[in-house]
Amino acid sequence: MRYALLLLIVLMSAGAARADAGFARFLESMWPRAQQEGVTRAVFDTAIKGLTADYSLPDLEIPGQLEKPQPGQPEFVQTPSQYLRESSFDRLAKRGQQLAVQYRSTLERIEKEIGVPGNVVLAIWARETDYGSYKLPHDGIRVLATQAYVGRRKAMYQSEFVAALKMLQDGVPRAAMRSSWGGALGLTQFLPSDYYRYAVDFDGDGRVDIFRSVPDALASAARQLAGRGWERGERWAYEVREPANGDCSIGTPETKMPIGEWVKRGYLLTPPRKLTARELALPASLLQPEGIYGPSFLTPKNYFVIKDYNFSDLYVLFVGHLADRIAGAKAFMTPWSKSQQLKTKDVEAMQKRLTELGLYKDKIDGKAGMLTRAALGRYQKANGLQVDCWPTAAVLAHMRR
Repeated sequence: MRYALLLLIVLMSAGAARADAGFARFLESMWPRAQQEGVTRAVFDTAIKGLTADYSLPDLEIPGQLEKPQPGQPEFVQTPSQYLRESSFDRLAKRGQQLAVQYRSTLERIEKEIGVPGNVVLAIWARETDYGSYKLPHDGIRVLATQAYVGRRKAMYQSEFVAALKMLQDGVPRAAMRSSWGGALGLTQFLPSDYYRYAVDFDGDGRVDIFRSVPDALASAARQLAGRGWERGERWAYEVREPANGDCSIGTPETKMPIGEWVKRGYLLTPPRKLTARELALPASLLQPEGIYGPSFLTPKNYFVIKDYNFSDLYVLFVGHLADRIAGAKAFMTPWSKSQQLKTKDVEAMQKRLTELGLYKDKIDGKAGMLTRAALGRYQKANGLQVDCWPTAAVLAHMRR
């Protein structure tokens, strides 16, 4: 038994040594790309000296190892009632209102010059790093190098790793570059490429500092939203009450109508309010994150601009609703239900079956997003089931007959 254990340790050590040797070769292979971006050999060597891959990160594909289940992001594995907790909104809105006063002049200038309201960028700051109180756990260079080496999105991360080396070359301290497991940096979580696209010196100190300068971080987040198409003066979404003859299966980004048309069809704003002619003309899609069981929303372009920041509908709802709460709004008018979330593998099985039936044409990713829910609604209609657009074990069992 002792011999077997010793042999196992030796084999594991040998495997680790081979992996580290491969990682070292990979790092060296990145030198020409870094050099092309203006990184000096001295900066490159300092960055990779003693660097090891972090094989504990999610979203990796490690050769020779069995694929392990990936811990899901809360945006994709929690139900709306779990993710959109009233206690979180209360706490973050109160703090956001205090910060709105503290940074009033900065936020007013951001909205005037960039076009994004201050409460929106405050809400992003809250969701990403809890207004800076959450300390990012990883060394960004190590994370980006690991993801570039064995991540599922190697090509993207190789570019991000080189951009991170360029940040070091340009004077960003390595100690400041703490990151999430996905390599996002700073108070509002920027990938290195977005740092170069959107980061700005907004406090006028001559340095771009998204790590410690709140004005720089918030203005940079605003510039990112503006760069992705934020419509100045427009809302992110409108909560509505679904009519009795509503159809959740049409809740896709591609199904757009002017808000005025949705209203004519019985989707009434809650709480009631008078819309301007401009608002009534805005093209919008129907969003029902919990099928027919929770709140419904009409989502114009700004909704999808926030979704570019993070692809999860729950993330956008959190940020958008928190922004409203910071501005003094009340809780969602329709409560979230206590629905259960199917396991990722079961949602994948449902997506595969819907694909086979020609009802679903997107990724098989185990995430019950807008397209999956709408496809499920079409399946339910075609099979005489209750049309609720919410994935359950009962509907999956029906598909497996």
